[in-house]
Amino acid sequence: MFYAQPITFESMLRAKAYTKQAVLIDLCTTQYDEDRAVIPEGFKVLSNLQQSVLDANQKLQGRKLPLIADIIQKASEGAPAEYIIYTNADIGLMPYFYDFVSDKINEGYDALIINRRRLNSSYQSVDQLPEIYADMGLSHPGFDCFVFRQDLIDKMILGDICVGISFIGVALAHNLFTLAEKPLYLDDQHLTFHLGTQVLVPRKNAFYTHNHKEFFEKVLPQLKPAMHLEKFPYALLPWPKRMLKWILNPSLFTRNYLELEGQSFLQKCKTRLDEIRWRILQK
Repeated sequence: MFYAQPITFESMLRAKAYTKQAVLIDLCTTQYDEDRAVIPEGFKVLSNLQQSVLDANQKLQGRKLPLIADIIQKASEGAPAEYIIYTNADIGLMPYFYDFVSDKINEGYDALIINRRRLNSSYQSVDQLPEIYADMGLSHPGFDCFVFRQDLIDKMILGDICVGISFIGVALAHNLFTLAEKPLYLDDQHLTFHLGTQVLVPRKNAFYTHNHKEFFEKVLPQLKPAMHLEKFPYALLPWPKRMLKWILNPSLFTRNYLELEGQSFLQKCKTRLDEIRWRILQK
């Protein structure tokens, strides 16, 4: 992060300067008081965070990781905005990022989930940004950049999930796939980047266990009643390919897929049977 964050911050500033569209972009941060000194110029500093996962779960010790729900709620302190973008602090932007996002919003999408490109970790300087932009890198299956209407914030169910650990992206993505009217999943575009090619991180730690429990015991059960297969990734693919991709994606879950597939099948059967009933009545 010592190398990645300055590159991330500078890429955001350059993307804002690059945009040619008539949109107002505010770059905002929320932080703990001890972190304010490292925030560069060009960012609007919102109020400090007051709690961490250590307060939410007293069994945890060590890392003072913020809760994603607290970070998202801070958006209300910025200038009035129709759309909010949350990215992890090590996710850089391509110069045309905001133009692309603006175009997709104008097409009617109310939420975007954008997967990053994985780059070699040898990049360690802001001066290397031209090389970084030119490096296509590798695709990544996880979720770490989210665009959504601000009015979705109060509907989100995020529990006490903290950032910096697996399941933060999973929780945000499942909220948007469920709550947005027209979400768009972008899994292989050259829009954002991350320094480092690792996909899966070590899971044997207490923070991972905490987030895992929060998602499966608090977040997913409350979202499930409103979930529909057609708003999730791969929905338009033939079912064998759809099932394979869902199973292989580490940020989606097979049991959840099977439940949604079953619901979709039953709904299609009901619709077909109803149509047969109406035709019989017409004779």
